[in-house]
Formats: sequence, C-alpha cells, structure tokens
Amino acid sequence: MSVKISLIGAGSGIFSINLIKDLCLNKNLSDSWICLMDINEGRLDDIYRMCVRYAAEAGTALKITRTTNRLECLKDADFVVNTALAGGYERLKEGWKLAKKWGYRFGGSFHIVHDESFWVNFYQLRLMEDIYQDMQKVCPDSWYIMVSNPVMGGVTYLTRKYKGIKLAGMCHGYGGVYRLCELLGLERENVTFQVPGINHFVWLNSFCYKGRDAYPLLDQWIEEKSEDYFKTCRYSDDFGPKAIDLYKKYGIMPIGDTCTPGGGSWGYWYHTDGEVQEAWKEDPDLFYDEYFKTSQKHVDDIHRAACDESIRMMEFFSKVPSDEPMIPLMEALACDVERVVIVNIPNDFTYVEGVPEDFEVEIPALVSGRGIQGIHTLPLPKMVQSHMKRDRIASVEMELEAYDKGSRELLVELIMMDPFTKSRNQAEGFLNELLELPFLEEMKQYYK
Repeated sequence: MSVKISLIGAGSGIFSINLIKDLCLNKNLSDSWICLMDINEGRLDDIYRMCVRYAAEAGTALKITRTTNRLECLKDADFVVNTALAGGYERLKEGWKLAKKWGYRFGGSFHIVHDESFWVNFYQLRLMEDIYQDMQKVCPDSWYIMVSNPVMGGVTYLTRKYKGIKLAGMCHGYGGVYRLCELLGLERENVTFQVPGINHFVWLNSFCYKGRDAYPLLDQWIEEKSEDYFKTCRYSDDFGPKAIDLYKKYGIMPIGDTCTPGGGSWGYWYHTDGEVQEAWKEDPDLFYDEYFKTSQKHVDDIHRAACDESIRMMEFFSKVPSDEPMIPLMEALACDVERVVIVNIPNDFTYVEGVPEDFEVEIPALVSGRGIQGIHTLPLPKMVQSHMKRDRIASVEMELEAYDKGSRELLVELIMMDPFTKSRNQAEGFLNELLELPFLEEMKQYYK
C-alpha cells in the first residue's frame, strides 16, 4: 500500500536513514512516498542523497523528495513524523553550563540538567503545536507521530488541548528489554514482557521466557555474574550497579532510560556528589560528552558517505531492519496488519495505575486499521508509583501550567521542585540569569 510520510527534522541523520531502510525492507510500504523536510539545507541534501541511493540499491519503488517548506512537506500526508529539535544542542549546553554554576547537576534534575530542560521544552512545545496546526490546514486526517522530546510533555499537552487528535508518541527505550535478553542469553522471540510507565520512566513488571517467569534467570545472573560485569561495563550502564540496586530495592527492573542519563539519571541520591557517583559507577557528564561527540561523528560520516558515490549504502547502513517502532506502527495502521506496538498515548482508560487519565503513559497497544487501542498493564509497585507521581508527573504538570499561563512565577516553582534546589534565591537567581541568554529572548518576553 502506498502512503505519504512527511518527516520533519530529516537532517537528524541516522533516524532518517533508519526510516528509509525500514521502509525499503517492508513489503507493504516499500512503494510509498517519503518527503524529507529540514531547515538546514546542507544536512537535508546529505540525507536526501543517501536515502535515494539506499532505495535504489534496495530495488524499491520508494519515492523520496525533499523540501525546506513545512506546508509543502505536509500536503496530503498520511503520517507526519516529528524528529525536530528547535535550536540544536548549543541552546541545551549553554543552559546546562549556567545551571551547574548555580548548583544543579545531573541526577533526577529532569527539567534543568537533562535534555528535556524547560528552556528547550518551551521551543519544542511551540514547534510541536505549530506542526499540528499546519497539519490541520493541509492534511487534517493524518496521524501525528511524535518522536522528539519532550514526548511526555508534548503528548500530554497536545491531547489535552486538541480532543480527538490522532497522535502517538514513540520512544525506543523499551528496547532495553532486548539488551537484557542478550545479557541473559535469551532469544528475544521466546520472550514476552510488559514495560509500562510514563516516558523515560518504565519498569519491567512482566518478564517471561518460553512461558515461564524469567526474573529468576536475572536473579541468577546477578548472583553469579554481575560483579564481573560491573568491572568492565561502561559508566551509567543500564545494567550497572545503580540499576541493579534499584531492582533489589523495588523488586522490579528499570528499563531503558529510566535511570540512565538519557532519561534524566533518576534517582538523585545516586548523584549527590562525585564520590557518590563513582561508588555507583555513574558519570552522566561523560555520557553526554560521548553522546554529543557521537552525534557530530554521525553528521560527519553522513556527509562523507553522501559525497562518496563509491560507498554502497546497504553496506554502510546494513540490510537489517532497525528496532525503531515507527514503520511497524504505520504499517499496522495503513495496511490493517494487527500487531502490538509500544506507544505513548493518554491514560484515558487507566492503562497504568497511579497516572492521571489525561496524562501520557507508555504502554503496549493493539494497533490495526481500527486505530490504536491501549492495553491495560499490571500495576507497578506502590513505591515506584509514588516516585513516578512526585518526581516525574508533578514536575511536568507544573511546567505545562507555567507554559499555559506564561507565568514566570510558576517557572520558579518548577525550579524549586528540583532535588538540587536549596533556596528560593537560588531558583530565582538561576532563572533570571538564564533568561538573559540572547537566544532565549523570545522566551523571556513570553514569561514576563
């Protein structure tokens, strides 16, 4: 079946080529049309050339076009995929530098020293809404697939404001289950699981191998092999000492970015100072230094490959489908291929206990031509629910209220909720200095 997919923020590079690769390797959608859109023409041209070459090598009828005009990209779209980051990483890093000066640090500082910092989210939420309003003009029946952060805040904000919006947030953090399978030597096709929660805070509350509870296999690995693993694993590893300690405390395994720097390095008590971090083999600063370097290397590699016609794209990027869930979701919706996909949608039928009904949850859903139908999940332990409400839901609610009202005072209250805030003077001082950064002038005026 041929559909049109509009990819906003196509210059993100690796994500774009994975999307093209998965389309080329999908028989039902390989003759579709994908329109790549980005405001960075250089990166857009690079990814366009690579995608066209990959599709040609794969021998598909996939149609690929490019544009810097969002309305042109969206026209007649069946699916709109948003991967865009407004302002790039520099806005994030400059804010972090200032936050650290004021005593903030990685480790549960979700709205300050994290890639969902509130000054970045301000521009992201505006962009997310602008895209949807454009969709209403030129492709009102299309599905909006949200990949850019903040997925939790974005899905919650848009589904509250626009009733009936066809939207699903996507995140591949749940794929940490597959890494756990590799660690334990389990074939993933024989594993069933549930990983419910909210975005960047999901927990493995059902884990079976060949129909039997697989948690005893994890317990055996911890008893026999974990100490040797800890000696060689990277810092901030998702199965490092911190993650295993959380499992021992709560009786359920954190998965993906739940306790790693990619999700905010929850909980803060493992990060109160450098000595404590070292004891738990944690180093979020190192994680992000490597992340930014790797991201730049991806951009450089893409440019090199785009300019070198001798490089075969199917060898450079492999012929194996990625683990990204977007194409399986689109295929299920467009072609009525019924399957279970992990999505971020409102908790409107109480899929996850302890989360408000109009708040985002990350859950398995049955997806088909009928749409996206959430699946009720087993309750998370009460201790986990309590932390989820206090540390994740409460701060997002405060941020969205501040954004909705344009209230500077509520931004101060948001900063006051951070575990590293010691006084109101600290919170106000940080915010005042932050909003003097030249690239935040628009935000400063909004929060007068």
